[in-house]
Amino acid sequence: MLDAIIITPVKDSLETTKQTIEAICNADGNFEYYVFNDFSQTETKNYLIEAQKQFNFQLVHLEDITNTPSPNYKLVLQNAQKIANNKKCALGIIESDVVIKKDTITNLITILSTQKNPGVVGAITVDNANNYNFPYNFEKIKSNEVVNTIHSLSFCCTLLSPDFLLQFSFNELADNKDWFDVFISRQSKKLGFNNYLAKGIEVLHQPHSSRPWKNLKYKNPVLYYMKKVFLKRDRI
Repeated sequence: MLDAIIITPVKDSLETTKQTIEAICNADGNFEYYVFNDFSQTETKNYLIEAQKQFNFQLVHLEDITNTPSPNYKLVLQNAQKIANNKKCALGIIESDVVIKKDTITNLITILSTQKNPGVVGAITVDNANNYNFPYNFEKIKSNEVVNTIHSLSFCCTLLSPDFLLQFSFNELADNKDWFDVFISRQSKKLGFNNYLAKGIEVLHQPHSSRPWKNLKYKNPVLYYMKKVFLKRDRI
């Protein structure tokens, strides 16, 4: 029996995608790996086809199953939940701007199996200087603690427990949203599960590589929120 399936949604950002996929495929753990290609450009798509031959992961081109333009995170999550539930295992989400370590997945699985009533377990993110960074800037003190957190967990590098997956159907996710990590984290708490942030499991995060316009949030927040509202981008 598998411990987990791991998924990576991909929308271009070719250089970080390469790093993400290679790190996961070289990681330890009893898992199957699925890459969901969300209407990437030809160069990225061609890389994914060749990488699949090299690393032997499962590759799903969303253009084969939907006509809805990117982002299709809801569809990805629904398909991934179905696979995980059928295999009776956890669901891991590692996004295409994250680079894990060799033991990241096994360490997260250990937390899932040893902590009380877990719903969502997240690895903390760091920058190239090894400092905690977005979306976990609120953690100021370095430690190896596993924190039962009241904060929402990002899907940067996260495991969802089999019990939680069986209790909350992703078919209930809203059609008018693009991203669901905050909502799903809150649903986990509402259902009585604990969400854990593993401060000692650090993964490199290179934020917004697939959505570079989001960097406006820090450089020009007025323009960012105008684009968010009027172009209906980044709906959480």
